[in-house]
Amino acid sequence: MEQLMREAIAEAKADFAEVRWDETAWSRVAFQRDQLMALEQSREVGGIVRALVGGAWGIALLTDPAELPAQLAEATRLARLAAKHIKDPTELAEVPVEEAHHAAELKEDFRQVPLARKRALAEGYNKQILGFAPEIVSTTVRYADTFRRSWYANSEGTHVYQEIPDVTLVLAAVARRNGDIQQAFEPIGEAGGYELALGHEVKAEETAKRAVDLLNAKPMKGGTYTVILDQELAGVFIHEAFGHICEADFLYRNPHMREVMQIGKRFGADILNVVDDGFIPGSRGNMPFDDEGVRRQKVYLIREGILTGLMHSRATAKKMGMEPTGNARAVSWEHEPIVRMRNTYIEPGDASFEEMLSGVDHGIYAKAAFGGQTMFEQFTFSAAYAYEIERGEVGPMVRDVVLTGNVFHILKNIDMVGSDFRLAGGAGGCGKEGQSPLPVTDGAPHVRVHEVTIGGS
Repeated sequence: MEQLMREAIAEAKADFAEVRWDETAWSRVAFQRDQLMALEQSREVGGIVRALVGGAWGIALLTDPAELPAQLAEATRLARLAAKHIKDPTELAEVPVEEAHHAAELKEDFRQVPLARKRALAEGYNKQILGFAPEIVSTTVRYADTFRRSWYANSEGTHVYQEIPDVTLVLAAVARRNGDIQQAFEPIGEAGGYELALGHEVKAEETAKRAVDLLNAKPMKGGTYTVILDQELAGVFIHEAFGHICEADFLYRNPHMREVMQIGKRFGADILNVVDDGFIPGSRGNMPFDDEGVRRQKVYLIREGILTGLMHSRATAKKMGMEPTGNARAVSWEHEPIVRMRNTYIEPGDASFEEMLSGVDHGIYAKAAFGGQTMFEQFTFSAAYAYEIERGEVGPMVRDVVLTGNVFHILKNIDMVGSDFRLAGGAGGCGKEGQSPLPVTDGAPHVRVHEVTIGGS
């Protein structure tokens, strides 16, 4: 495949041309209650060609490598036609020419594990959760793995080969008592081998227990509180509420938000540092280069409370006079790359959890994320579960905790950042412009925030 791409791209008649070819093998097992809902494995291949002529893109897809020369010519023809009507021509920022080969390292290669063994693993977790207590009325256990091999080449001379493994496991329980229904879940996701899905019996039991405990938890009373966010909820918050508005293609299309998101503007205290990191081995969706063949960079979105960076593709970097950051990603070979996050997190500070609790007379310790939405700088997130904080001590569990407000207000009111950092990949993915689910990771230490609006009873 590599030699074919080299030969075809050398004959390109466009101002710029690129080819990405993916081969993906995957398997999936899913149980719901006592029923096997999915047991499947497959393999798919395909490629995308992009040609840039006169500031306009032409795009063509292929499923047979032999089609590459013809589809490259077709993409070039389409670009020429589009160039006659282009009003906002695309230019690409300069980047180094790369030649790289990145192979994945798997302790236990899941491609060699029989599907029957994967079924037995998922079934074992499912039986454990379902049998935990009479209140458990339903379960969901999903195991999935994906191994993607990706080749990239462009007319500037870059040639990159990358292998991207992905293993995910979802453990979920639904509990019911007298018409009251509560649920708990535990998502696990990393870039590695089959061993990552093993040994989660304790998490399965904790998931079932939490669902039952939520039946006994009282609904939270709405109001304004000091809130401590755990690592998962703080990570989801920084990804969803702040990370997306740092994606340069979003800002380029939204003049109002571009005015708000000025480099050098203060958004928080000196203790706040927010990063979108390029390549962290073992984390989901990670590879050294993005889907434009650009080496991934570590970007400080906020450094010591000041906005210092944005996430870019080659096109957005050129338009906004900045450097490419390696954030151009596509969810599959059927899509062109757009600006996406990779590993987005709040860097650790030096506060302990006990120090955060001290001084909080009446507050909330909110844990994990259970859905939410954002609209520009406004957000609404539901915590999966929470605890009251009374006179500096963690109190009883509460439920129905909905955090809402303005992201910039929250960032400004972060007054303590913990030292207990954790990065997690979950088991789903990020969605944007119809490309979902894209594997990402996010994380944080515990974070304390004053004056958070909580919806409740």
